[in-house]
Amino acid sequence: MVRIEGLRKSFGSLEVLRDINLNVMPGQVVTIIGPSGSGKSTLLRCINLLESPDAGHVWFHGANLAADHVNVNALREKIGMVFQGFNLFNNKNVLDNCTLAPVLLKKMTRDEAEHVAMEHLESVGMAAFAHAAVNTLSGGQKQRVAIARALCMNPDLMLFDEPTSALDPEIVGEVLEVMRRLAAGGMTMVVVTHEMSFAKSVSDEVLFMDRGVIAERGTPEQIFTAPKQERTRTFLARYLED
Repeated sequence: MVRIEGLRKSFGSLEVLRDINLNVMPGQVVTIIGPSGSGKSTLLRCINLLESPDAGHVWFHGANLAADHVNVNALREKIGMVFQGFNLFNNKNVLDNCTLAPVLLKKMTRDEAEHVAMEHLESVGMAAFAHAAVNTLSGGQKQRVAIARALCMNPDLMLFDEPTSALDPEIVGEVLEVMRRLAAGGMTMVVVTHEMSFAKSVSDEVLFMDRGVIAERGTPEQIFTAPKQERTRTFLARYLED
């Protein structure tokens, strides 16, 4: 579904991504772990061209996103993204947040969009809050709405950029449970996270990034029980007990 070759990205003199190569297969859950500043979020944002790569290629469903003839916006409609900071419209209620894009971009009727939205809000446990103002919700509730909003576009791929890092520890679990159900349902997902237990239990492949490169990759068992790189071991030692 996603193929990345030779991806590079710099901000000024700071090289953030260096020669990244990655394949994501349909139905696969790929998690990206690593220290802050290692390029994880930038890699995620390059997949849907929220950041433009300086070099290399990103293919989605076989289409080169950098090609002049490719309709990037049409492809983006099939890529859902959930951000660390929710990115909901605070001047709209929950239901309006979920129906805006399907009505504008998919040309659904309001009734159709509301029907789809209520199904997804139900799936994340937020149907009872459909008419609530966004600014009355907790962080965990906002993030669940953000996931439902992305699902309303019927994406083929879901990108999660540290979706729990802005949440209080006691409500992290409710968001991770929604993500676990998505993964179990076969959703293709690329997840940047510091939640090691989630990465260990849900991932098909784990990438460890450090200083702009994929320093190590493997199955959760390989990465969490027998990492080959010293910097992977040092990083994981901060999160995992012996």
